[in-house]
Amino acid sequence: MLTLLGVVVTGWFTYRGTRAAAAAQAAQATAAAAPAAKAEDFKILQATVERVDEENGQLRGRMSRLEAILRACSWTMDRWARQMTRAGIEPEPPHPLVEEYNRTGV
Repeated sequence: MLTLLGVVVTGWFTYRGTRAAAAAQAAQATAAAAPAAKAEDFKILQATVERVDEENGQLRGRMSRLEAILRACSWTMDRWARQMTRAGIEPEPPHPLVEEYNRTGV
């Protein structure tokens, strides 16, 4: 009877030890895979940041060009309006959006 009890207790400890070893091995495998997953996530994030930076640079260039064209058109139309006024011709009133811009600068 004592031998049977010893076999059962030994089997139980062996079972628990095997499960603990398997859990530790799984944890090590997960820990080894984590840096690779983080590195892959970092590569994706870095590619996204580079793409957004490039798009942002392109948009800033287009915005700068648009602002320069708008300033040139505004100066040209102002010159034409002054020429008309000097010639005794009253120019048409500006569009309400132009009035608002002239008033607020926005």
